[in-house]
Amino acid sequence: MYHYTLISTPVGELKLVASERGLTAILWKNDDPQGARFLPQTRDDAHPVLIEAERQLREYFAGERRLFALPLDFVGTEFQKKVWNALVAIPFGETRSYGEIARQIGHPQAVRAVGAANGRNPLSIVAPCHRVIGANGKLTGFAGGLEVKAFLLDLEMPRQAAVLPLFADEPAPPRA
Repeated sequence: MYHYTLISTPVGELKLVASERGLTAILWKNDDPQGARFLPQTRDDAHPVLIEAERQLREYFAGERRLFALPLDFVGTEFQKKVWNALVAIPFGETRSYGEIARQIGHPQAVRAVGAANGRNPLSIVAPCHRVIGANGKLTGFAGGLEVKAFLLDLEMPRQAAVLPLFADEPAPPRA
């Protein structure tokens, strides 16, 4: 059984989903297909994991939190869990490429598989898939949209995000 609550954030409404073991998902408004992994669900605005997740997300968006301290309950394959745990290890204000993640988890040839697992990350923001960029330093896909990805990166590193191009086919501006 999964429990959920809805919260308003600067990047739109998010659906927080938890099991008895921890936070299992942060879903975007258009994430219904991913939400099917977390059924059945009951709304529970008093669930302790959801209350704490909401508090920490509010602190993050206010610029008061750099590290999340929540019990996480990843639902996925062992490979996906390796990738998602590698995401959690990316420090605030830093980025990694898919290739760097592949090497970190001991599968240097699995760059595309890392990209696919990153795209299935159920815990956006807390398992910061927005910190994963293309090898060329450009922003790549994100469930919340590239504008939200740019917003989150700017929240974490305002000066650097300003020089990252928004779309993968956009040339990078010169660094000062």
